[in-house]
Formats: sequence, structure tokens, C-alpha cells
Amino acid sequence: MRIAHVITRMILGGAQENTLLNCRDLIREYGDDVLLITGPATGPEGSLMEVVRTEAIPYQQLDSLRRPIRPWRDLKAYADIRRTLAAFAPQVVHTHSAKGGMLGRFAAAALEVPAIVHTVHGAPFYDHQRAAARWLYRLCERRAAAKCHELISVADAMTQLMVAGGVAPQSKFTTVYSGMEVSPFCDAERHRAITRSELGYADDEIVVGKIARLFQLKGHQYLLSAAREIVDACPQVRFLLVGDGNLREHYERQISRLGLTRFFKFTGLVPAARIPALVSAMDVLVHASLREGLARALPQALLARRPVISFDIHGAREVVINGETGFLVQPCQVDDLAKSAIELANNPSLRAAMGQRGQRLCKGRFDHLNMTGQVRAIYERILEGRSDLPERVSIR
Repeated sequence: MRIAHVITRMILGGAQENTLLNCRDLIREYGDDVLLITGPATGPEGSLMEVVRTEAIPYQQLDSLRRPIRPWRDLKAYADIRRTLAAFAPQVVHTHSAKGGMLGRFAAAALEVPAIVHTVHGAPFYDHQRAAARWLYRLCERRAAAKCHELISVADAMTQLMVAGGVAPQSKFTTVYSGMEVSPFCDAERHRAITRSELGYADDEIVVGKIARLFQLKGHQYLLSAAREIVDACPQVRFLLVGDGNLREHYERQISRLGLTRFFKFTGLVPAARIPALVSAMDVLVHASLREGLARALPQALLARRPVISFDIHGAREVVINGETGFLVQPCQVDDLAKSAIELANNPSLRAAMGQRGQRLCKGRFDHLNMTGQVRAIYERILEGRSDLPERVSIR
């Protein structure tokens, strides 16, 4: 097939890693002709563009395609995407993210691309959002959904949220869990001793980790608020924050005011290949985000046999089985977050049992080859169902 993927920017993030693996697998496993269309990977989150180039994935970077809403520039981005798609002449356009998803779907529909698919990695409208903005994003998503043939959700919860928001009927959605390289996480234990040594952790210290950008809605403030209670009950606990962002200095000052500086480590930006080793250094992973589709950090930790504590939002409960693979906590409930962390810190056998159950749950579900196979089957189903296609369109 000829397949174009459109995404706003290739920063270090779950949607971007998903897209990169999908492009790579389509080329390697199916011999497809793939083009990745993206904007500049600007921002403090880090870039995946070097990996795109290393993996020899054909791409077209459009300077006009950027995350902030700027009407005149967005019109140019639409024209640039449409021109790029027209030159490539794809049979399938698969879009990701809010801006790229919106402009990409409208451009593909204008060109009458035979199969148009969009993946919902996370809804652009959410509870902690101004009412006017929420209404506008729902309206935009509803109109863009009408331009595509199928919507892929990375979790059943995303489908439920989009259907409840009136974006599209449930029949238009298919859940395909976001794929990743599972082997590095399943084998992560072999990195534990050396990684903990590099980070300066003693053998008897219990490391509670969090993997997320240091941005609003990622929930670091709740872990910081729970930290004093956790440390008072379990002085051997240490906290490892993986990621960077514009709130780092704010959190460092807050930790200092709490007198907890020696208990916290910040890694800053790290390449994706470093994440399995850092997960191996942890004993528990906390995910306290207020907005997420299904955070990749959750299955990544479970694949490495690390139990997780997560706020009960969106897709979290599809991998965090309360009391089985970790603990679900109601959003913003700091006391319950602290109690769950203390229970796991004091119970190594419970950590081991939850981790083992988590790995069994996630091992097949999140393999990137399974993801790409399911996604490509969706492309085939759409194309095979099109009676109006010319004979030159071949999907095999």
C-alpha cells in the first residue's frame, strides 16, 4: 500500500513512538510505501526525528504545521499537507494528534483518499478544561470524524469518552492498544543493579518512579504532596522523576521547601531506549496524570514486573487491575495515593505478585507487531469495502 501518516510533531511521547513504530513496521513487515508528514519537533520534550532518520522512514517536515492555534498559519499548514498528499497519492491517510489529525483528515477528504483513519491517543477535550474550549474541541472533532472512515482508540475508555462527547457513533471506533518494543521491558531486570548503582541507590532503598513530562495535568504535584507521608512511614523510599518540562524548577523549589531534596532525583530528558533501564531501577511506578488516553508508562512498568499506582482516569483501569496489578486511586486523592505507596513499599511479596500478573496481562497486548497487524487489517477492510475504487488500487 501507499500510506501517509500525519502527526503534528515527533517529540518524545507515546503517540509519536506509536506512529514511528507503525511506519517502520509497515515498511519492514509489509513492504509498504510510507510517508510520514510532520511539523518541527519543537518544545522541551525532546525530538524523535533522529530516530526517524536512523530508521530510514521517508518523511516530509512542514514548517507551517505547529501545535499552537494560529488561524493564518494553520490555513497554510492545511494547504501544505494537501499539496504533499496530492504529490504522494496515498491509498491510506492515517492521522494522529489534534492539529495534525484535524488538518490531515480535511485534506485527505478533499483529495478523496480511499481510506482515511485517525487514531485517538487522547481526547483534546477533558474535564479540567474551560467550558468554551471543551465545546469548541468537541465540535472540531465531530466534524473531522465525519471526514474519515474509521477511528482507532488506544483504549476502550477513549471510545467511550468520544462517543459520550458526540464525536461519532461507537460503530466507527476500533480499539488497538498502542504498541511498543516489549522485549526490552520484559528483560529490564538485567539492568537493575548497574542502573541503581549509577543513580546512587542502596540495595535496601525502595524507588517510587514517575515517567512523564513536567507539565500541567501530569500530576507530579500530587506525588509531591504525598511524599512527606510516604517518607515518614517508610524512610527507605526514594523518588525518581523521569522527564523534563517547564515546571521542573517549580517542583524542585517545592521539594526543597518540604525538606525532601535528598529523597528525589530528576533524570531530565532521556532517550526512549533508556526507559527500560530506568524502570528496572524502580520498585513501584506512580502515574498521577489528570488527562491521558492510556499512558505508555503503565504497561511499560508492568512488562518489567513493576506494580503501578494510577489515578483512575480513562484507560488506566484497562491495565491497572485494582488489587491485582496495582492500585487505582481516585484523581487528586493524595491520602489514598500515599497509603497505596506505603503498602507496596512495605510488602515485597505483593510487589512481586502484582508485577508478574501485570507482565502476563500486557505482554501480547502491547507488542508493536500486533498493533501494526491490527491497524493494517483496518486499512484492508476499508479498501476492500470500497466499490468505487479504480482497478489500479491494489492492497496486496
